[in-house]
Amino acid sequence: MRATFACDPNRVRGRLYAEEESAHRSCFQRDRDRIIHCSAFRRLKHKTQVFVEHEGDFYRTRLTHSIEVAQVARTIANALGLNTDLTEAVALAHDLGHTPFGHTGEDALALLMEPYGGFDHNAQTLRIVTSLERHYAEFDGLNLTWDTLEGIAKHNGPVEGDIPYALSEYNALHDLELHTHASAEAQVAALSDDVAYNNHDLHDGLRAGLFTEEKIMELPIVADAYGEVDGTFPNLDAYRRRHEALRRVFGVMVTDVLTESRSRLHASGCETAQDIRELGRPVIAFSDGMWSKLKEIRKFLFSNMYRAPSVMEQRRRVTIALNDLFPAFMADPSMLPDRWRGDTAAIEDETSRARLVADYIAGMTDRFALQQHADLTGTHVLDRDGQSALPPG
Repeated sequence: MRATFACDPNRVRGRLYAEEESAHRSCFQRDRDRIIHCSAFRRLKHKTQVFVEHEGDFYRTRLTHSIEVAQVARTIANALGLNTDLTEAVALAHDLGHTPFGHTGEDALALLMEPYGGFDHNAQTLRIVTSLERHYAEFDGLNLTWDTLEGIAKHNGPVEGDIPYALSEYNALHDLELHTHASAEAQVAALSDDVAYNNHDLHDGLRAGLFTEEKIMELPIVADAYGEVDGTFPNLDAYRRRHEALRRVFGVMVTDVLTESRSRLHASGCETAQDIRELGRPVIAFSDGMWSKLKEIRKFLFSNMYRAPSVMEQRRRVTIALNDLFPAFMADPSMLPDRWRGDTAAIEDETSRARLVADYIAGMTDRFALQQHADLTGTHVLDRDGQSALPPG
């Protein structure tokens, strides 16, 4: 049964461009399907989560991460009586704006774009779904509902202060009320992101040999999970033991979100989705105890995975590629593909050109960015095995 504070597909705030709605799908189901079918979603298959995508077939990519987030989000939303379709749409879309090479690519592009308004992958996601996807006859973008766009823009909380241009430009056309919190559905998508990556990064780090099971068994939550598995299945082989333990870590995080969020929702007194937005504080959250434990896990992952020497060397190499590509396209936009060159014809100012180049580079997959760099410079920053093809710096 759906809660009164859930978003109702029959009471949405509409789309920027009026359309006749589907007779077979709700508006949120339609939003979800448009996201799944868009080009940016397909490209996530070859975009980095932590490891550059050709380092191994078993590591998460940005696409598999997004699917895992959506699965967690649907589970939590359903248990809380929220709209699962809206939750899934926001979860599937949340990383569409990521650059090649994950946060490394975003850091590099943000620095390159500093003179031109900066770069933010959340804002870029909104830019993609409202402008850069160009498949429909009557409009640019996907023409998603206000509720889905709001969730994409604000799933991490209100957007205040220095608002990225990709958000502010669209918001001037279609007010997303950036100063308020998003719906409970969007908040679920945000927390599900935390649940997914805290779990799967432990799994991928173990597979990559960046740390051992003995080391992660010193972490909160993880230690108890391994203890439970060893007590129940004392002779389990190593691979099954790892999987059983980490899926229990997953379950503990989800259970905590549900318990804490039910308490907050009850205490809030909210009766409508708008009440949730105007409450002034999030209603979907981890408990303080769980949040403290997750901070220890994040600290461990930061030191032992995200800043591991091998990962840092990859970061350095792929940053070289983006630092070479951006000024090259800025200096000679004729190197852009035909569809993008058409946009450059009407651009006279440097800022608009930089934003176009950033849109193009941000949309690249890892492999395409590496190939573009190789074609441009005649050098390979990584060889086919993902190893450095240049001397250490």
